[in-house]
Amino acid sequence: MNGQRNIAIGFLTMGAFMLYGFLLIYLRDFAPDKQAWVDSYSVGKHFEARLAHVHGNLFAFLNVVMGYLLLHFGERLRWSALTSWLGLIGLLMPLGILAEVYLGAPPVFVLIGALAMTASVFLLGTAFFNLKPHHGH
Repeated sequence: MNGQRNIAIGFLTMGAFMLYGFLLIYLRDFAPDKQAWVDSYSVGKHFEARLAHVHGNLFAFLNVVMGYLLLHFGERLRWSALTSWLGLIGLLMPLGILAEVYLGAPPVFVLIGALAMTASVFLLGTAFFNLKPHHGH
């Protein structure tokens, strides 16, 4: 069912990135070297970690919204299955940023995720633009 997975995974991802926010608060306010973390606000790991946190929650929210819309309009929308999968693949972007920060992974997952989420948003927008009025009496 298109949309259900997006809602479930979107909420789970949002919860995970909310928990990650607690780690960022710890690093800023309570960690032994918190001043070094604060001083690196706009560069390096600090910047990348905040970027992952923001995009993780944004992309999770987009999946919840997409899922809701696909559940209610999916049968009337073109490419609903593709839109759903691209939205889920889009979560690779924030996960890829975390993989870069903590594992030294290459940015390929970030690019794949960013392209997939962008494509899913354009597909959904195009599908709603072409949606015919429903006369279900």
